[in-house]
Amino acid sequence: MSNQDLDSIRESVRQLCSNYGEDYWLELDRNRGYPTEFVRELTESGFLTVLIPEEYGGAGLGVSEAAVVMEEVCRSGAHAGACHAQMYVMGSVLRHGTDEQKKTYLPAIAAGELRLQSFGVTEPTTGTDTTSLKTVARRDGDHYVVNGQKVWISRIEHSDLMVLLARTTPKEETRKKTEGLSAFLIDVREAVGNGLTIRPIESMINHHSCELFFDDLKIPASSLLGKEGEGFKVILDGMNAERILIAAECVGDGRYFIDKASAYATERTVFNRPIGQNQGVQFPIARCYAEVEAASLMVEKAARMFDEGLPCGAEANMAKMLASEASWRAGDVCMQTHGGFAFAKEYHIERKFRETRLYQIAPISTNLILSFIGEHVLKMPRSF
Repeated sequence: MSNQDLDSIRESVRQLCSNYGEDYWLELDRNRGYPTEFVRELTESGFLTVLIPEEYGGAGLGVSEAAVVMEEVCRSGAHAGACHAQMYVMGSVLRHGTDEQKKTYLPAIAAGELRLQSFGVTEPTTGTDTTSLKTVARRDGDHYVVNGQKVWISRIEHSDLMVLLARTTPKEETRKKTEGLSAFLIDVREAVGNGLTIRPIESMINHHSCELFFDDLKIPASSLLGKEGEGFKVILDGMNAERILIAAECVGDGRYFIDKASAYATERTVFNRPIGQNQGVQFPIARCYAEVEAASLMVEKAARMFDEGLPCGAEANMAKMLASEASWRAGDVCMQTHGGFAFAKEYHIERKFRETRLYQIAPISTNLILSFIGEHVLKMPRSF
């Protein structure tokens, strides 16, 4: 897609977001609410389903276009975390789902009749050590029986479907630790109260995160996504897309902070001169601009490689790390530029400051990205 087409997407998303000003998001943050109207309009406009092929009712576009959507949502002051999973979880279904699964779910998702907003991977005792997860799915005739626990599973209360990762073969019985894991596409509506218990988690940001408890949850064998024992490969597709799209969101956050800081520094007068005339205020903002622009180029490269079907694990991870660090520094500089007013909710900065902080930790911490680069790119010894 040409730059002109991407600019057209940006403008359309910007116009949609203008109907949901920052006060809308502030009120949701105060009340721990979910942006139902915003998600509905984003879906109906086709922006949330851009990755679904046209044959299933989507736009059939790539991660490059999806990244532009997420970036603009964040730059507008909105919180893309309320809906971004529907994009990156989609890759697991598109690449590994059966024809029946695709025909059953994708048209309904594209039409806004179903939501696929949850990715059930993280557990309280294993964290990002995914291959050591303890949730088990045991085959029982034409069903699987699931037992275990998940944590920090976002938007599950606002989702109809979830991709779940569970162990189907004990780790000690496999040749490689990445084997024996299986992915399942679960209907949350049928599972709740029948073996699935959801418990919301109060946290510093309005991310709608929950703990999940599985107690003999029976799911049809047809829920299996991809081949049994190869679930790690299934979720990797989703994880690379996730890192790229969240990196794009961080670029959007960074640009939001720079927009706010530069405007305020130009308008705010102290000692009879705009504070932005002082190099101590101006230079940090300018440096943040350079860092965000550089991170944006890494996001574009990773998205392009993903869309071309090239291996892009390193690029996706680097994009996420560089963009999250750039947005966090931009947020810090924006806070400093506004001084005490940055802490007032009416300026909206402190909410975005909290939201962008998450991406130093999730969906993968900076240290794990560095270890990935050290081992898999630079070929140094494994650090853990």
